[in-house]
Amino acid sequence: MITLYSYPNSRSLRVAWTLEELGLDYSCQYVDLASGEGQGAEYLSHHPDGKVPALKDGELRLFESAAICRYLAERYGQGSLMPSDSGQRALLDQWLFFIVSELEQPLWTQAKHKFALPQERRTPAVIPTAAWEFQRALAALQREFDGQGWLVGGEFTIGDILLGHTLSWAKGAKQLLPDTLEKYRQRCNERPARGAAQQREQQAQEAEA
Repeated sequence: MITLYSYPNSRSLRVAWTLEELGLDYSCQYVDLASGEGQGAEYLSHHPDGKVPALKDGELRLFESAAICRYLAERYGQGSLMPSDSGQRALLDQWLFFIVSELEQPLWTQAKHKFALPQERRTPAVIPTAAWEFQRALAALQREFDGQGWLVGGEFTIGDILLGHTLSWAKGAKQLLPDTLEKYRQRCNERPARGAAQQREQQAQEAEA
């Protein structure tokens, strides 16, 4: 049985989305990060930093959203969400690393210094620089991918899950997106599996309320 440890509106949505795209049976376990549950001894056995997502699949335990999504696609995808060609898989990995390290990182820096870090640890002066970093990375993305079709090989993959989710984070942070990438973001979000994943996480939270 697969168990996803999640918190709504976080990176765990990427994993729930992947699970839904693959049609897998899984349990969604809400982790109340706001109350400090993530730092409890039990949850730290799933994620050493007390964050989400974390995944348990039998004896295997994983954390980090990109690694989890890649595992699920490779283990259960049967040709979907991940290219079968080794060169195309290398391109997918390239984009996964780029999304996490270049696109997501400055968005998370902004979020940390706006609300996520303790008040005494925030440095608002870094926020404009982080916004500039994001726009610079976005321009680099556009040189290779302008939002037409899908990110790798003409087929929807976990790369589109991570990119679509990250662009939605950018939208929430009031970052300007070019029209082509905004339309791409909307196409990603319109997929039924994305809506089902969001609902699944919300239901898990409500069940614990």
